[in-house]
Amino acid sequence: LRLVAVLKAILEGEKAAVLKRDHHLPLSFHRRQEELKFALGLQRLQHRIHEIQALRDGPKGEGPGQGGCLLAMQSPTAGAAPQELPTLILEAVKELEAAKQQVLKRIQIWKRQQQLAGNGALFEENLAPLQKRCESLVEVYFQLHQQVTAASTELGPELQSRLLERFSEVLSSLVKR
Repeated sequence: LRLVAVLKAILEGEKAAVLKRDHHLPLSFHRRQEELKFALGLQRLQHRIHEIQALRDGPKGEGPGQGGCLLAMQSPTAGAAPQELPTLILEAVKELEAAKQQVLKRIQIWKRQQQLAGNGALFEENLAPLQKRCESLVEVYFQLHQQVTAASTELGPELQSRLLERFSEVLSSLVKR
């Protein structure tokens, strides 16, 4: 972890130096950076879902489809008390909402570019990356929703109803926009 922290600090320093020298990087660089941040957020969310699944299953061993759960099952939280599960789920829901905000921001940018195209501005953006983002987010949404409904006994009725409300808000805001 120290090595990662040191490398991250070095790379951030280099990025700051490049940005200082070249005030305006190409738009494709910013788009690629945004795509990578979104992909990393989705991977983190997938890992969180695997941790929740491993915590719910307990130390039963690794079943099919749980190859990515080995690290989570070996972690100290894998055999922890059920009160760890609500914490993991709440963190995952926060990350889901953050990913939703990124998608909505990208949708808003696309809409604005489309409006400007009506006035003669160049508009070459393809809908495929935006569609892929939405589909990926909805897939993760359903996986997390499934985990929450499966863990209803550990969560309790009050927490589960609040989580389901947050899930409804995430999905409805994506559909509406």
